[in-house]
Amino acid sequence: MAETTRMVDVYVMGKHYAVPEGLTILTALEYCGYRMVRGCGCRAGFCGACATVYNFKNDPQLRFDLACQKTVEQDMYLTQIPFFPAAKTIYDLEELQANGDQVLKLYPDIIKCFGCNTCTKTCPQELEVMWYMSDALRGDIKEVANKSFDCVICGLCAARCPQGLVPYNVALLCRRLYGRYLAKPSKHLEERIKEIEAGKFDAELKGLKKASEKELRERYNKREIEPAL
Repeated sequence: MAETTRMVDVYVMGKHYAVPEGLTILTALEYCGYRMVRGCGCRAGFCGACATVYNFKNDPQLRFDLACQKTVEQDMYLTQIPFFPAAKTIYDLEELQANGDQVLKLYPDIIKCFGCNTCTKTCPQELEVMWYMSDALRGDIKEVANKSFDCVICGLCAARCPQGLVPYNVALLCRRLYGRYLAKPSKHLEERIKEIEAGKFDAELKGLKKASEKELRERYNKREIEPAL
């Protein structure tokens, strides 16, 4: 006897649907007939494009997650937002200085962080968000850059912060400052740029453009991978 798929009740923008148990929020929305033009991204939890707000019937508490990771639950109320509405300071990187005072000037509210660690618990990448916020307060731009390196800018840390802080934008600022002013120049990168400008790879690129999909797949699978430096 064939096993029957269990269905769960969900509500999308207030409209009721029954969807198969085990679907992610993203696939459930598409199962309901919604075409995801925005907010679908990589579907693997790496791009942060699908930050989603939801709650449950008779439970008004708002919850936040990535739609590609969170599976649907009974009586879940779903809504999609076109972008995450967190405050972002506008600045010209070329006019900034790479120090702690600069970070505090652009994001003075970070002094309100009281270390509740909700941001860390919320992060889908399991980053130490609270700790890099502490580093930002101390002006340690390099540590912020290192600890936030895998941040996908999904905004969930900001969604859950009781003080209304935007850790991912603070981290982005520090990574930019570190890359522009503090990181050592990459000799390997400089050499590769010179090779590209000299036309070393022009013939190979022309060949790739003419290759069939089958040939491209074969070459990709047999490619020589350069060792990490």
